[in-house]
Amino acid sequence: MSKKSKTGRGEFSSRFGVIAATAGAAIGLGNIWKFPYITGEYGGAAFLFVYLIFIILIGFPITLSEFIIGRKAKKNSYGSFKKLAPDSSWKLIGMLGILAAFFILAFYSVVAGWGVGYVYESIIDSFKSQSPVQLNNLFFEFIKDPYRPILFQTIFMLFTGGIVYFGVKNGIEKNVKIMMPILFILIIALDIRAVTLPGASKGLEFLFNPDFSKLTSQAVLVALGHAFFSLSLGMGISLTYASYVSDREDLLKVAVSVPIADTVIAILAGIAIFPAVFAFGIAPESGPGLVFITLPNIFLQMPGGYIFSILFFLLFVLAALTSAIALLEVVVAFFHEELKMKREVATVFAVALVTLLGMVCSLSMGPLKDFTVGGKNFFDSLDWVASNLLLPISGMFISAFVGWKLGKGKVKRELGKGGHHVSPAFLSVFVFIVKYIAPLAIFIVALNGVGLIKI
Repeated sequence: MSKKSKTGRGEFSSRFGVIAATAGAAIGLGNIWKFPYITGEYGGAAFLFVYLIFIILIGFPITLSEFIIGRKAKKNSYGSFKKLAPDSSWKLIGMLGILAAFFILAFYSVVAGWGVGYVYESIIDSFKSQSPVQLNNLFFEFIKDPYRPILFQTIFMLFTGGIVYFGVKNGIEKNVKIMMPILFILIIALDIRAVTLPGASKGLEFLFNPDFSKLTSQAVLVALGHAFFSLSLGMGISLTYASYVSDREDLLKVAVSVPIADTVIAILAGIAIFPAVFAFGIAPESGPGLVFITLPNIFLQMPGGYIFSILFFLLFVLAALTSAIALLEVVVAFFHEELKMKREVATVFAVALVTLLGMVCSLSMGPLKDFTVGGKNFFDSLDWVASNLLLPISGMFISAFVGWKLGKGKVKRELGKGGHHVSPAFLSVFVFIVKYIAPLAIFIVALNGVGLIKI
């Protein structure tokens, strides 16, 4: 079903397929949903500036680290560490990534399901004549409903599973080659409409004209954390996808494309949202409700808002889908290669498990809201464990593994496959960062996330 490598595994068939899949894996709800509202909360352009620095200094080196491990081993996340460091405990780091991907996809699919639901609500024009208070009530009534969110979440997971079911080339690569251009077209269309609104220049100024007096130490930590999480690091995605990359490809160029595409989409999402927010007098720090409460309010006031509401939520679902495919592939690859399941069976099994766990997450907004862990509902607890424990621990050790275990020589040979040149200066700086800087930075984010330090 997929182009086979010398190892007998599936393999991406083209450079564009590799870039579309790996960039699509990073581009998700973090770009369309989270990045705009945290940028609004932490001061706009100054936050964006710091975020871009961390993408370059931390995000890219760890992305490249995952790529090096994955392509060198040609295995799933767990199998890669088992192969490269046999008879050691390093394979447990790979297992952490798989567990993180499983947990994240469970609650991620719930939010994606909300997006599917809002595509439907946009099509039937249910936002029409609604006041801001009514839109707020509409959202919270929707997520508390015991049936509708689960229905839309299940639909989303069936689409995700259907793509992964057909393998790397005929499933993942074939579909992301179509979805990624559509995603760019949709967001550019939304940008054009946003910047032509009266008063849109204030939104662009907020996004691109930094005021560093508003930049707090907490904002710096949030920027560092989001640079890490936005690129889907620590959850085995880049590692798993890299295992399907041919030795002929220039791995460094492929790895560079991921943070570039991810950052461009995040900025384009900000351009689509902040001019509209300022044009209609909405507070830019509207928080997580920005997408599901504030934007429908804006669409109501915007000429052509009906069409742009549909387009925006289609963009939301499409971005979620490109990441969900990658998250599911991490789990499926493990089931297929380590548990020796047929790929098709592994996909169905993984989809069923994720959907069931996601249902519990969804119900924790309503009927199961009183079931809490550490004062958090099940959805938030799963999010907290993945974001504050699994991902940072995984990311720290992935970085350390490349810097300390593989070392400069093996890194150089992997990046140099296919006759590609690697600058000695780049190699030295990269190894220094993954040995010392990146693990320390992630460790600080992790300590802040669990509340052990407050900067």
